[in-house]
Formats: sequence, structure tokens, C-alpha cells
Amino acid sequence: MNRRKACLVVPTNRECTATLAEVVAEANYAAAHFDVDVVLLVLDSSDHFQEHARILAGAADVRHLDEPRQRNFLQRVLRRADPAKPDLLLDLMLPRALSYGACTNRAFLIAAALGCDSVHRRDSDLYFQTYRGEKVFPIHAELSALGRPARDVRATEDRLDESRRDLPVVMAGASFVGSMSVDIEDIRAHEAYYDLVSLWAADGSTEAEKRALVEESFTGSAPFDGDHSVLSVVDPMRVDMHNISFHGLHEKVPLPPATDTIGSDYFLIHVADKAGLPGLLHNRHIVNFHTAERKSDVGFLAYQLRFAKFILSMYYLHFVYQRLTTDDPAGIAAIVRESTWQPREPNEVKADLLEAAYRRLGGRFTQVADLVRERRETLLIEARRDMDDYAVLIDAWAALIAAARETPVDE
Repeated sequence: MNRRKACLVVPTNRECTATLAEVVAEANYAAAHFDVDVVLLVLDSSDHFQEHARILAGAADVRHLDEPRQRNFLQRVLRRADPAKPDLLLDLMLPRALSYGACTNRAFLIAAALGCDSVHRRDSDLYFQTYRGEKVFPIHAELSALGRPARDVRATEDRLDESRRDLPVVMAGASFVGSMSVDIEDIRAHEAYYDLVSLWAADGSTEAEKRALVEESFTGSAPFDGDHSVLSVVDPMRVDMHNISFHGLHEKVPLPPATDTIGSDYFLIHVADKAGLPGLLHNRHIVNFHTAERKSDVGFLAYQLRFAKFILSMYYLHFVYQRLTTDDPAGIAAIVRESTWQPREPNEVKADLLEAAYRRLGGRFTQVADLVRERRETLLIEARRDMDDYAVLIDAWAALIAAARETPVDE
């Protein structure tokens, strides 16, 4: 019987030697404590490849790929899959602009090529908690549950309906401690903070629902004080994408490849929730921090525009989430397409409210308001087009996964 194989992945476009050292330790821990082969995959778009390579030499099995090697792999997968619109699909998988969903989709395909049963994602701006002198690695909780029939998984609490218990656990995840997951902590006390953050609520939300959403958005969890886990259909608000793992689900449905949009990589968490799929919610939270680059003028503006596009993308994503009942790719693609048929006027109002919220915040946020006004039409067009592109990718995903399984990562 073949041993399980797990892919522990870190996508990065920045210097992150300290984080990589932490993840090397996590990979080594998993290999030592579980009957599993662990591949550490680093998708490296940074200018620090050699510094990263020196750190990664400490892991037993590493795939460290720069963008040319990633592109080469994708081109060979596309030739094998022979889909419609191969050039568009290559752009969606490896766009010129930053895309949280696209980098994770590349990890999904490479994991399939490596024969991995599960994918465990970490980000480049994290480290792990320490408890009683030992690092608290999320992969410990993830490997204890992923892929196993739910009824065989031990958890501190079991809230799973009996009808779900013969299904495999498709997701295991936790949250974070430390800095807010979205870099808006500096304005949390400002009276306009509510104006800004409440804009990501679904249309029709009550004032009480909006205030509850604002209160819990992007804020993280309590520090680790001993293992606690819940077997259930996991609430998407309780987990974060830099502390997540999947079994099977990521090979059925890709993530939205939207560019310059925070939150675009959370879609599968919602699929698992809406389809009623078993998951494990644990408390091995990572420690989140913000890099100095994000605080620079250039980094600040780029990040706030990604937040602005996130707000505009939610007009379409809420439409999808409200109708999702399955993990069937064809059904999901149909709903994604249907979301783009909505009238654009409500999102135009959202863009105006977004600009007003930023302007009310004042200071350096005034420049963000100016950019939202200047790029208003482009942002609105892109938010809708991203969903059209996503439907195309969903349609092609099964063929891409099948082709990836037959494609060597290096050739």
C-alpha cells in the first residue's frame, strides 16, 4: 500500500527566509510524526531565490520553483489537456499581476503532478506559536483528519450530522493570532472604519448583521493553550487561507484567479460549507504579521486597492454563496456565470460608498479615495470580468488536473 503524500506549500513574492525556516521545521515534524511523505513546495516569484534555496536545503523533499519553471510546467499541462482557450487559461494560472487564487491553483496542479493526496497552504508572512517550549504546527491537526471518513476522526467536539459521517474530511483549518489578516488595524478606532468594512456585507443585510460582521472581521483568535478541535461543517469565518488544507475538493474546483483582489482565494472554504462537507476546525493558529513593504507608500496604495477590489468582487461572490448547495463543478460554474448577469448599478453605488469611506478616513487614505475615483470604471469592469474568467477555469479544471497527474514537474 502506498504511503500518503502531502504537499506543504508556500507561495511568495517577497523575502521570507524566516518564515521558510519555520515551514521547513513543520515539514520535518510531519514526516517524523506521521506515516506520510511530505513535499515542501515553494512557488517563488521573489528576487530572493538563492537566499530561500539555502534555507530550503534543510527539508527532506523540496520543490522550489521560480516563475519560468512554473510557466514551463503549466504549458506542458495545457498541451496535454488540450482545452479551449489555452492562452487565456495560461494567463489565468500565471497572470502578470498578483493573484492569491492563481498562485494556489498552481500549487493544486503541481500537487496533483507530484501524486499528493492533500495540500496544506501557508503564507510568507507568518510564524508558528510556541507552547511549553514546542512549536505548534497546524499540520499535526490537518494530517490527523484529512481524507479519513468523518466517523473515524477524533475531535474534542463532534457537531457533524449523522448523514455526513461516511463522507471524507475534505478540509482542515484554523485561524491566526497577531496582526489583523487585513491591514486596516491602524484605523479600527476611526468612526469611518464601520463605513469601510461594512461594505463587504451582502446586500440586504440588517444593521445588526453588518455591525456583527464588522466586529468579527479580520480579527483572529485566542492563543493556543492545548489542542481543541471540532468536527463539523466549518463556518468560513472561523478559518484563514494561510492556515488551511484540502483533500479532494481542490481537485474538483479551482479558486477564482482574480488579480489584485484580497480574499479571492477563500472560495473553496465556502464550497465546503454550502455543500455540507465534513471539515476539522482546530486551534493551531498561525501568527500573522505585516511586512514593512506593506507600510511603504507604494505598498500601502497597492494593498488598499486590492481591498477596494475585494469589496466590489463581493457583489458577485455573495450572489454565488447564497445559491451554492453542491461541490459539483458544472453547477458552480453555472452560478458563477449567472452572477455576472446582475445589473451593475448596485456595485456602482458600492464604488461610490467605498470612495466616500476612504475620503472620510482622511490622511494617506485620501489618495486611495482619489485612485478609487480615477479607476472606478476599470475596477467595476474587472470585478465582473474576473467572474467570467473564473467560470472558464472551472470548466477546464478537471482536464487540467487529469493532465497534471501525467505531467512531470520538471522536464
